[in-house]
Amino acid sequence: MSTWMGVRPAPVIALTPVQKARFVLRAALLGTLIALGLAVMLILRAAERPFHGARRPWSARVQQRICRLFFPLARISHQVEGRPMEEPGIVVANHVSWVDIFSLNRAQRITFVAKAEVAAWPGIGPLARIADTLFVRRDRREARSQTAAFRDRLARGQRLLFFPEGTSTDGMRVLPFKSTLFAALFDPALDADLHVQPVTLIYTGPDGQDVDFYGWWGDTGFGEHLMTVLGQRRGGGVRVVYHPPFRVRDFADRKALTRACENTVRGAMPEVRRIGG
Repeated sequence: MSTWMGVRPAPVIALTPVQKARFVLRAALLGTLIALGLAVMLILRAAERPFHGARRPWSARVQQRICRLFFPLARISHQVEGRPMEEPGIVVANHVSWVDIFSLNRAQRITFVAKAEVAAWPGIGPLARIADTLFVRRDRREARSQTAAFRDRLARGQRLLFFPEGTSTDGMRVLPFKSTLFAALFDPALDADLHVQPVTLIYTGPDGQDVDFYGWWGDTGFGEHLMTVLGQRRGGGVRVVYHPPFRVRDFADRKALTRACENTVRGAMPEVRRIGG
């Protein structure tokens, strides 16, 4: 969750008894969906190992199917613009909330890169590990280990995704991108033709709610935000804009690539939202 400052506090939305009942039903369905999906994934991984080693082509499809089913269950519309990159490489996007995980994995099979502390979060941490998330520390002193981890995952044919803002926002702005993880992409050990695809997430709230409805920031807890999202009679929507990928070798350094990705992601936001920091 976000700890960024300088904006108004996250809103508190009181749920009616009907909304609470709706949340309980949908949460039960979502929990069952995830539990069954994880069970199938674990079985498939045992079967994958003799044929594909560290690659996980079968179980990854199940993970993507779970993400696709989330949207009709939560009554959230999902629209895709552009073409998701099919080659192994890096995907970067603005970060609004936990809903991003479903939004991004629905149309494109990806592996998330998350900050190391996420692994210890109750509930979310174990799920992230089962989903094969790559945990890293955003520290330039660990650039060598990050490069080795990226190289290993890319060699498996994975598409890695990280959020360069380093935190979630209200969805009304794109914070300045941090260049730390971009440094690993310039290591000579990586493929010289490595591509990076910027992606913009644009959320709209349900009828009668603010456009920042899906933003998860401030002091709002995960459970509270989950109840608010699943308790709505009809949700809002998310538009996922896939931009043409950049080639890493076309940039002089990590800062130049970081700026290009940040400008591209921010440029696709509605004009009233094109603010940063």
